[in-house]
Amino acid sequence: MFKNTVQDLLQNALDERQDLFLIDFTMSGDNAIKIVIDGDNGVLVEDCMFVSRAIEHNIDRDEHDFSLEVLSSGAATPLILPRQYHKHIGRNLEIKTLDGQNLEGELTAVNDEDVVLKWKAREPKPVGKGKVTVVKQANVTFDNIKEAKVKIKF
Repeated sequence: MFKNTVQDLLQNALDERQDLFLIDFTMSGDNAIKIVIDGDNGVLVEDCMFVSRAIEHNIDRDEHDFSLEVLSSGAATPLILPRQYHKHIGRNLEIKTLDGQNLEGELTAVNDEDVVLKWKAREPKPVGKGKVTVVKQANVTFDNIKEAKVKIKF
């Protein structure tokens, strides 16, 4: 019953802030609540505070003993939801597919079914010696993605 109350308060907060969305919600037996959120434009500390306050200020501490942790999806955290891909257009992704492929390239497009990656590769010339640089492209459907991570460059 307490878990349902927390989920309802969380949903109300996310309904109020349409730019934020839930990545993960866990609640252990000792009422340790962990909420991971992401946003269409990223997540600020203020966004985590907004969600935390929306829950914490509406639960009576005398009635329920709990701990609450609200955090953003980290930079090295794999992308889980299709909605997360849109803000990463133009960045490099590393995608592992269910059929065993490892792809790395620039995310150039996202739609409801798949993502488009482009990268440059060196291949032998069709005629003669040497290599030529070619641009490759792959469309990867969301249901074929095992894991996708943003490649961070320093």
